[in-house]
Amino acid sequence: MFLPDSESQRLEALYQYHMLDTPPEEVFDELVSLTADTYNTPIAFISLLDSQREWLKAKVGISESEITRDICFANHTIWQNDILMIPDTWQDERFAENPLVRAQPYYRFYAGVPLINADGFALGCLSVMDFIPRSLTSREQRILKHLARQVVRQLELHRQQRSPENSLNAHLLFAKNSRPMWICERQTWQILDVNQAAVTQYGYSQQEFLQMQMTQVFLPEFSLTGEIQQANFDFPLLVECQHRLKNGTVIDVEVAINNIEYAGQLACLVDAVDITEHMQIEKNLQKSETRLRTILESIPVPLFISRVDDGLILYTNSDFWQTFQLSARNLANLNITDLYQNPEDKQQVLVALSQHGALQNYDIQFKRSDGSSFWAIASIQYLNFNNEYAILTALYDITERKNAETRLQEQNTLLENIFTGIPLMIALISPEGKVQWINQELERLLGWSLRDYQTLDIFAQLYPQPEDRQLVIDFMQDTEGVWSDFRTHTRQGQVIDTAWTNSKLPTGQIITIGKEITSRKQTERALKAQLEREQLMRAVAQRIRQSLNLQDILDATVKEIKDLLRVDRVLVYQFASDMSGKIVAESVEPGWRIALGAEIEDTCFQQGYGADYLQGRKRAIANIYTAGLTDCHQQLLEQFQVKANLIVPILLEVSEVHAVPQLWGLLVAHQCSAPRDWEDHELDWLDQLAVPIAIAIQQSSIFQQAQNELAERQKAEVKLRSALAEKEVLLKEVHHRVKNNLQIVSGLLLLHSQTLKDPELIRTLRESQNRVESISLIHKNLYTSPNIGQLDVAEYINNLASNIMMSYQVEQGRINLETNISQITLNVDQAIACGLIINELLTNSLKHAFPQRKGKIKIDLQKVDENIEMTIQDNGVGLPDNLDWRYTDSLGLSLVYDLVTEQLEGTVSVVRQPGTTFKIQFPH
Repeated sequence: MFLPDSESQRLEALYQYHMLDTPPEEVFDELVSLTADTYNTPIAFISLLDSQREWLKAKVGISESEITRDICFANHTIWQNDILMIPDTWQDERFAENPLVRAQPYYRFYAGVPLINADGFALGCLSVMDFIPRSLTSREQRILKHLARQVVRQLELHRQQRSPENSLNAHLLFAKNSRPMWICERQTWQILDVNQAAVTQYGYSQQEFLQMQMTQVFLPEFSLTGEIQQANFDFPLLVECQHRLKNGTVIDVEVAINNIEYAGQLACLVDAVDITEHMQIEKNLQKSETRLRTILESIPVPLFISRVDDGLILYTNSDFWQTFQLSARNLANLNITDLYQNPEDKQQVLVALSQHGALQNYDIQFKRSDGSSFWAIASIQYLNFNNEYAILTALYDITERKNAETRLQEQNTLLENIFTGIPLMIALISPEGKVQWINQELERLLGWSLRDYQTLDIFAQLYPQPEDRQLVIDFMQDTEGVWSDFRTHTRQGQVIDTAWTNSKLPTGQIITIGKEITSRKQTERALKAQLEREQLMRAVAQRIRQSLNLQDILDATVKEIKDLLRVDRVLVYQFASDMSGKIVAESVEPGWRIALGAEIEDTCFQQGYGADYLQGRKRAIANIYTAGLTDCHQQLLEQFQVKANLIVPILLEVSEVHAVPQLWGLLVAHQCSAPRDWEDHELDWLDQLAVPIAIAIQQSSIFQQAQNELAERQKAEVKLRSALAEKEVLLKEVHHRVKNNLQIVSGLLLLHSQTLKDPELIRTLRESQNRVESISLIHKNLYTSPNIGQLDVAEYINNLASNIMMSYQVEQGRINLETNISQITLNVDQAIACGLIINELLTNSLKHAFPQRKGKIKIDLQKVDENIEMTIQDNGVGLPDNLDWRYTDSLGLSLVYDLVTEQLEGTVSVVRQPGTTFKIQFPH
């Protein structure tokens, strides 16, 4: 920072005033306010410049009390004797990058007058600033200089009060001052002295003033004594009042009254400043403000006034309350930031406002008190409101329009994304057939730009064949909205598959939409070929299933392969054990030599050239003369006019006889008309078709073996049936004889019991007889059963139970027997054990369970999972509690336990109450 040599002297003069860091004083504040009002600027201040800073003694529209000297504007102002005016700080290289210009508060205009004292030193500045570019007229500049001189006078007065000079200097300051001044006696207000300025401005002579009291200058309604008493008079005193001049004119004045010592007595110095013009300005401002408020309230749109410094809302109209859903009590400390939907919009508005001075039709999104939002067009401009620099904002709700714009923008964005993002070629064609517009995808795929379409005959390049080109032109004029496929040539010489559709607009223009379908077409062709191959494979497989005639299968297969591959000949060649061979099936186009039945002597295979085919080798020969074939092989193919061929081996799968695949023969496709570049999938198809042929060959071989085995099996079956019939006759005879023998034993036991007198012996013989009868009944059922090895247990148990009931001669209706037997078959051992168990338990129930009482016995036999469950239950008196039935002298119960656990390998449990229940389980 450059400082002249006189800087130290200037600072010494500044410090003599003792003004730095002093409290605000009304006189300076009034001067600043008057300056801001006069120039209608948001910012005005009186500043003093020391070595480090610009200190603000009085200010309007700015909250800071000091500004560092390296960035303050006063640092430039004090070094010139005239006003410094900067209409636009952005255009002045000294200030264009100043932080006060490029950041908050964004100063755009400055005008300052140095405060030069009587010694010629600039103490500071009187400055005005604005946020928009502007200029001052010559008259406005002259007034600003006058105001600056008034500030200097107040500074001089302050210095005199703080550091009084000799009486001569004081008298000169009084006598020569441009403002009217009086010295009055403190009690009576008698004028003791008056300066020339008072004589000149008020019209009284000096002698007339000296004969007057100071109160006579004031209007009668103003009581100087009353004002002093009311204010608890404490010098210095500043009051605004009115003075009457000698000619009767009334002027507004601002009076400063200070205590002084005059001629050895206490006196008052009265200093008056004519503020008539200022008061008139204030009255006009008040009227203007009243009119403004009336106008603002009548405007049918929401508007508000906010302070520039902190954004505090200073004024709103009634439409504002309704729009933002607020009441008067909500306006206390309401900040403009609270109104924005996005708080950062406030800073953006201030920046734009500082750049342009005013904003019209500025879109902002606001929020209501309930949290909902709306869009509005805002008109924004700076405003001096109650001596505060403020911003007037008027709003017009455009939410519906904004929503419509948003929807339209979304639609436009969607359309733009559709045209630029989707992988479709799009062109706009005039009614005359001229290309007017193409999208990037069309240019990328086909290679020509819009200019090419407008200057060249691109359709001749896209479709070189006239007939193809005419088809495209006819299709474009049709515009039926259907898709059609074309083969299109690109600028790079490639041929791609494309699909196109057209739509005619009301203007007569045509929108043509296309897409590349090369991959799809390739897939379709591959799928078509795959479908044809699969159909052939299914036909061959179906033929193999329907027919066991190998020759029919081979003849039909070679014909279908010929049609599928579109070749001149397909044949099947079969090897003999010595690697000689013959053609066993052939399909050939008319006009070519027939190979079937022809004598073929191919010594190549006998010389070992067929070993590769045994390993699964396949060959695709595009030209027999360039494929490096042996002479013998080439001569053989020439006999049958072959120019190119495909060869795949027919291999039979490994079997018990053959440990390795067996080379049965070859499947061959011939192209006789010309050499042919075979495609890979054609060789693969032929190889896959060799598989069902091999299956058919193996199936034919297996079928022949099966026929031989079937004949042998039928012979063996006849012998087996004869032996089985003899065995069944023998078994039935055995069961019959066993049954007869058991019945003889039963009869003998019956005869023996009839000769005895002892009841116990008779009972014992009867029980033994029942056991023999139960076994005899099994053999009877077995030799009468169609399945001699299995027994129908339901019939057997029902017969057995009925016989036992009859043997005990149970009275009709006294004991009821129920059986629930499932249709289960048992072998002989299981049936005998079950019969004996039922015999013992049923007998015990009949003997002991129902002494002189009626009862019921139930026999149940079911299959549960993999087990047989048999239950014998009665509702009799039950077993004694102290009886362990497994360890008793009773033969019957012991026999039951042994039969279950040893014979049936099962388990038995007993439930004693109520009655007795035996539950037996054993594996089936």
